[in-house]
Amino acid sequence: MNARLIFATLSLLLALTSWSQAERRPNVVVFLADDQGWGDLSYQGNKNLATPHIDAIAQQGASFDWFYVCSLCAPTRAEFLTARFHARGGVRGVSTGQERLNVDEQTFVEAFRDAGYATAAFGKWHNGTQFPYHPNARGFDEFCGFCSGHWGNYFDPLLEHNNQLIRGEGFIVDDLTNRAIQFIERHQDEPFLCYVPFNTPHSPMQVPDKFYDKFADVDVEMRNRDPEKEDMAMTRAALAMCENIDWNVGRVLQKLDDLKLTDDTIVVYFSDNGPNSWRWNGGMKGRKGSTDEGGVRSPLFIRWPGHIATGVKIEQVAGAIDLGPTLADLAGVKFQPKKQLDGRSLSTLLLGQATKLPERYLFSIRINKWKNVSVRSQRFRLDSAGHLYEIANDIGQQKNVAAQNQDVVSELTKAADQFRREIATQMEAQTRPFTVGFAPLTQLPARDGKPHGNIRRSAPAPNCSYFTGWKSADDKMTWDIEIGQAGKYEPIVYYAAPKSVVGTTLQLRFAGQKSTGEIHAPHDPPAYGPELDRASRGSESPVKDFTPLSLGVLELPAGTGELTLSAPDLTSSQGPEIRMLLLRRIP
Repeated sequence: MNARLIFATLSLLLALTSWSQAERRPNVVVFLADDQGWGDLSYQGNKNLATPHIDAIAQQGASFDWFYVCSLCAPTRAEFLTARFHARGGVRGVSTGQERLNVDEQTFVEAFRDAGYATAAFGKWHNGTQFPYHPNARGFDEFCGFCSGHWGNYFDPLLEHNNQLIRGEGFIVDDLTNRAIQFIERHQDEPFLCYVPFNTPHSPMQVPDKFYDKFADVDVEMRNRDPEKEDMAMTRAALAMCENIDWNVGRVLQKLDDLKLTDDTIVVYFSDNGPNSWRWNGGMKGRKGSTDEGGVRSPLFIRWPGHIATGVKIEQVAGAIDLGPTLADLAGVKFQPKKQLDGRSLSTLLLGQATKLPERYLFSIRINKWKNVSVRSQRFRLDSAGHLYEIANDIGQQKNVAAQNQDVVSELTKAADQFRREIATQMEAQTRPFTVGFAPLTQLPARDGKPHGNIRRSAPAPNCSYFTGWKSADDKMTWDIEIGQAGKYEPIVYYAAPKSVVGTTLQLRFAGQKSTGEIHAPHDPPAYGPELDRASRGSESPVKDFTPLSLGVLELPAGTGELTLSAPDLTSSQGPEIRMLLLRRIP
């Protein structure tokens, strides 16, 4: 009797196990490169480099001929996450808070999490630093990387893990890949979504020697269509960084093989905008920042063995707005936000159930000139100046065919006008304050603050900058904030200062409340980063290793206002340099 019971129990367990394995939803791994152009892959015919692992995703699955993202980083990430044009979600810039995705936007990652997926992101977020904009508040159980748009050093950098500051280990892309692999190993027995938004080949142009040495003195064979514009140091560095990305993609693909997860995993690869320098890009017009083809056309490769046929080439025009609905459809996850989607599922194209979808338009805008709208249809691009190009036959946008196609110009112009009207409210919205107290720890980097008096940023690009130049008691820095939860907070300032600044008292004020802290010890580390660059970093800031100083306890009422850091009794000829404020909520 006991034997029969044991046999029956084992049989039931075996049946349940078989059922659960048969019904398991596919895993999803998404790679997103930063500033890698359409042409920065050997799959596209670029003979300057070899990217066999990324190429293999296309060869073993589907590649899209006409896939479009935005002209800059943060907007693309917002469109990918929400399936809506970025302006609708409040993303109207790349720094000082304009990169934040409105909190009432739902991400497709939230739908995957709610469906039982383990979710994680490893890399560059760029859609908001403070909760509830933070990735841990947008559907990701785990996040490791940085939330800014730029980072000033790629070796052993300052990063964060689930909103706690940590120190990275080694080259940042290698480190992020290690963490992604560890996540996959931990969750191999359950469905997972692993988002790997690499931060290269974005500047600063840093890459380990073992990748750079191949290109250090190489005579680049394929050049930009306007070769006199090309910075060869930048090109060589970008090629090395792209080969490093490929190596790391290969490590993840190998781990899927080792764990026998390849057939159960959808793998996606794309980039966030055109190349960040003038280099070979298939003869297209424009680069990063432009709404011409070269600025917004990206590779898109999707692999799912046994479901997506090998070597499929898809001619349908598609965009980053389509990826969320597509992945949800393929995985059987319900993604139905309250707000209307601009994107649509491409699953029928990928699974061979359709060869084309109904006509619709993709819109591209320049962040600093948002009323300049470029419209892409299946056949044409109407640029912001009213020129019309038949793209498949004129990838370089050399021949304006507007005169011969006035009906098309009229239709696309009408669509562009309507789009401008739809996004005007968001693009012209008031600046939003930075949110504090929506999580136990809030970061307020210098990037999000405003310098006053002699204080200035360490470099023109705000993203990884720090405040410097403090000279008088009248100087200060401020942050416009919204306190989400009233209560007591410990402010911690990260500073650097020579011996002459010792004894200076820093004061933090908000809504009539204040707290103070005295600098008791010098901390004067050198700036570093540029010495590791393979090409000029342009407007990127160097970095320093700042040290924390507690400013006691500050009572913060709920509401909005200006948070001010000053040194009203400053007697030395200079004040400290400031990298960030942390506000730790006291339970």
